[in-house]
Amino acid sequence: MKGLLVTIDGPGGAGKTTVSRLLAKALGYTYVDTGALYRAVALAVLSEKCSANEDSKVAQICRRLGFRFENSSKGLRLYMNEVDVTDEIRTQEITMLASAVSARPVVREYLLGVQRGMGKNGGVVFEGRDMGTVVFPEADVKFFLDADLSVRAVRRHKELVAMGVNISLDEVRQTMYRRDKDDSSRVLAPLKPAHDAVRIDSTSLEIGRVLELMLGHVPV
Repeated sequence: MKGLLVTIDGPGGAGKTTVSRLLAKALGYTYVDTGALYRAVALAVLSEKCSANEDSKVAQICRRLGFRFENSSKGLRLYMNEVDVTDEIRTQEITMLASAVSARPVVREYLLGVQRGMGKNGGVVFEGRDMGTVVFPEADVKFFLDADLSVRAVRRHKELVAMGVNISLDEVRQTMYRRDKDDSSRVLAPLKPAHDAVRIDSTSLEIGRVLELMLGHVPV
């Protein structure tokens, strides 16, 4: 039987990545981190010393890119043109550039096809910011995961410190605030819950409880 297509949207630091992986594992589905795809495009744009608003150049860059996800002992890894860029795309610079890149129609159009190709056979959990509203409006189950900014900033700061990044909590909070504002106010595919999404606030919830709530909404 064909598996379901599940989307999990929400701002950074709400716990999307962790719970998306856990949900996919519990269901026996494939997990796709779509935010990593936008970050990878941002890395490619930066490497080419190109501005995010140079649409013709960005479109040319996109056409040269190939992506694949691979499970490894280090977790899910993203390869861009067969180069592992998983760690390289997690810098603060790439975080902000990814927000700008994701607002460009040429990038969204390119990745729309990539993402829909990955989800055409179902049995996939897609994590992102517009999965349930734009990419897969007909998804079988949609979630929108959120949390207070202060809590999200602490979570993200711990992740970055664990990766060896030297950054203050205040800097992380300001970066997240700016990205939330940019992503929510953009005209093209703004960050917002789908009208039929199950909304979950993870501010005071352990990740296990979030997973339990989600599993309760996925028909088996």
